[in-house]
Amino acid sequence: MPESFRRVPAGLTVRAPAKINLHLGVGAPRPDGFHPLETVYTSVGLYDDVLVRPAAAWSLGLTAADHVDADAVPLDDTNIVAAAARALGILHDRPVVAHVEITKGIPVAGGLAGGSADAAAALVALDRLLDLETSDEDLLHLAAQLGSDVPFALYGGHALGTGRGEVVTPLDVNDEPLWWVIVPSSEGLSTPAVYRHFDALSPDAPAEPRSAEHVLKALETGSALALARTLFNDLQAPAIDLRPELGTLIAQGEEAGALRGIVSGSGPTVVFLCGSADEARGVAGALQETGHTALVANGPVAGAHVVAPPTF
Repeated sequence: MPESFRRVPAGLTVRAPAKINLHLGVGAPRPDGFHPLETVYTSVGLYDDVLVRPAAAWSLGLTAADHVDADAVPLDDTNIVAAAARALGILHDRPVVAHVEITKGIPVAGGLAGGSADAAAALVALDRLLDLETSDEDLLHLAAQLGSDVPFALYGGHALGTGRGEVVTPLDVNDEPLWWVIVPSSEGLSTPAVYRHFDALSPDAPAEPRSAEHVLKALETGSALALARTLFNDLQAPAIDLRPELGTLIAQGEEAGALRGIVSGSGPTVVFLCGSADEARGVAGALQETGHTALVANGPVAGAHVVAPPTF
């Protein structure tokens, strides 16, 4: 999360990235119903933008890329952006209203934390637009209340996530660019449903999630091949059991030259780590020939940050 942002009174746009879990270890449910996690996040250059402008009343609009199911994004008070505005309003004991326009490039219910990216971008954008001067500590606290992945969307880069994923520790590791092919699905997959299926398939899951130590060591080397060998996701098996075609897709991408394919988070997006930009473009082209949408992105990238203000 950048240390400072320049306030733009007429309006501003904040951009937040998608995330990929390089490691996602899941423990048995806690008494509060949440699963303890040990995860390693990385941010990739697939973004949602949140534009905010002053307004007398709250309003929310949406523009979506072709690979995003716009109908799956609510534009009422159930949208996480509206929840972010309410959280800021409660913290500062004042109404938080604006016209908000979301431009979505991150698939919905795809395991890439698109909703979390929107929430993080909205927190930053509304805070700066209304000159609320919310501290970084308070922003992170609000982010954790909104969702497990929201704090990471503020940070970006590489980070370790613990608790239910909301306790985020940025990692000072080799930041050599990693090249990914991201293959979204035309139909989302419910995160709660995948966790319930994990519980059904793993009734004896340990209380403590699997350690991320192997991924952390691989990141230190800066080697994409070393990292590919250590990628891990406890939710991959239940996601594939629910959607068997995901396993077929992983095999196709690896046959096309990817170092490794893995279900992203709870899915159904599948991501492929590649050895270079050219290799990523080759894998994407091969998958596109079979009818898939395949997006090339690299990372790590910055977390929620102000981009060029709109032209009026």
